[in-house]
Amino acid sequence: MIAKRVPIKSGRKSSFAKLANYISNPQEKSERVGVVSVSNCHSTEIEDAALEVMATQARNTRSTSDKTYHLLISFRAGEQPPAQVLAEIEQRICTGLGFAEHQRVSAVHHDTDNLHIHIAINKIHPVRLTLHEPFRDYRTLGELCAALETEYSLEQDNHQARKSGAENRAADMEHAAGVESLIGWVKRECLEQIQRAQTWQSLHQVMHEHGLALHLRGNGLVISDQAGTTIKASSASRDLSKAKLQERLGPFEASTEQHPDAQPKRSYQAKPMRSRMDTTELYARYKTEQLNNAAACSAARTKAHERKAQKIAAAKRSGAMKRAALKLVSTDRLAKKALYALINQTFKNEINKAHQRYLQERQMITSQHKPRTWNDWLQHKAMSGDQHALAALRARAPAQSLKGNTVSGRHTSVHAPLKGLDTDSITKKGTLIYRTSGSAIRDDGHALKVSQGAAIDDLAAALQLAIQRFGQTLTVNGTTEFKQQVASVAAARRLAVQFDDPELEQTRLALLVGNRLQSRKSRSSGIHR
Repeated sequence: MIAKRVPIKSGRKSSFAKLANYISNPQEKSERVGVVSVSNCHSTEIEDAALEVMATQARNTRSTSDKTYHLLISFRAGEQPPAQVLAEIEQRICTGLGFAEHQRVSAVHHDTDNLHIHIAINKIHPVRLTLHEPFRDYRTLGELCAALETEYSLEQDNHQARKSGAENRAADMEHAAGVESLIGWVKRECLEQIQRAQTWQSLHQVMHEHGLALHLRGNGLVISDQAGTTIKASSASRDLSKAKLQERLGPFEASTEQHPDAQPKRSYQAKPMRSRMDTTELYARYKTEQLNNAAACSAARTKAHERKAQKIAAAKRSGAMKRAALKLVSTDRLAKKALYALINQTFKNEINKAHQRYLQERQMITSQHKPRTWNDWLQHKAMSGDQHALAALRARAPAQSLKGNTVSGRHTSVHAPLKGLDTDSITKKGTLIYRTSGSAIRDDGHALKVSQGAAIDDLAAALQLAIQRFGQTLTVNGTTEFKQQVASVAAARRLAVQFDDPELEQTRLALLVGNRLQSRKSRSSGIHR
């Protein structure tokens, strides 16, 4: 289990209402949002609670910092703690941070490979109206997670901070976007050679061979590539800080490279992270589509601006014609003044309508042509049925099947989507989530996972899809109760399936025989009557 604070992405302060809406919005997915809870508010409705929180924040007029705290609690893949445990963990962590009495909204999300909880917390105390900022919250969160993992028998994570903030942000970017960062590339490609350099000039030589340059900036050192992307040297490794390098190599010496135009042996380029398949052609498609999308967005905005200009020009011509016609009308002065005012107000209304329509069109254009990261593009294409994109998603992470209540088999076409169910969403690891009547089925290409508490119809649908994917011989993993339910459903629906577990297969056959005998007795009883 990992708990961390999610920083705001822009320089402006975050909005509690927008954050609460984001974490509670299903986004047209049936499996995104689970249990939503509101704490320490008079209202239990999300919108009303958000208004209540914002009113509380407005009463604090002294604080100039951000008044909203966004907390994320994520569990290991396959872990599905019950709702009561999730509620207790949320309460314990918020209490440990000092937010026990603070207003907050939390939502459990199921639309990724890892079950996680988003919590929007008001840092302003509802009674004292003081702002609470946890001191070194990352340490507190690490200690709380370690204790809760032991208490609730969860898989343990490493909670010691071994990376700098820049390293963590670079890792998050690589995970979210799927594209290698400059920090990650330096650490993987040339960090060892840089650390072995014995003089400043040999260090500069290593940098040049990799298309990099080391410069002084302020009180520290920065590394830049040929495209101008710059990172702090210490963000790649603490050994590359100015103090550490000067301690090892002496006072800083600038590069004395005699042939600055010489081509480096290798250089950093923003490319997809390494995976088990070649994505060169797919990434070229992605770059082309992004360029075309940007051009289409620019063209659509230009046309929208032209339409706005035409409507404004038409409103001006109409107003001018009305005023010219009014001059020819012989009437008293007050009446003309009133008519001129009416014409002017009509003109202003037309101008406002044109501007409002233009803003709506721009928002629609931006939404339709929104740029996508490499991972988002793969997910979008995979949702549209592109098997190559689906294969690329699944090739990113090490091959690891779903855990929990699963059905799998020996023979499979791992990148062919299943037929017969609507796709709800797809995760960054390429796990397809299918909608059922009252549950969901997850498909990672190697196994199907059925959500806890699935109904008989859902289990029957999962078995039929498993037969479609894996053939008639299936492997069932999970709890004893789940295995018994699967055997019971297979016998009751008389599915053409067998299980590779001898005991489970024997149970299915016994239930099948029992069902047939029961059916015969029912028919016999009906005949005698």
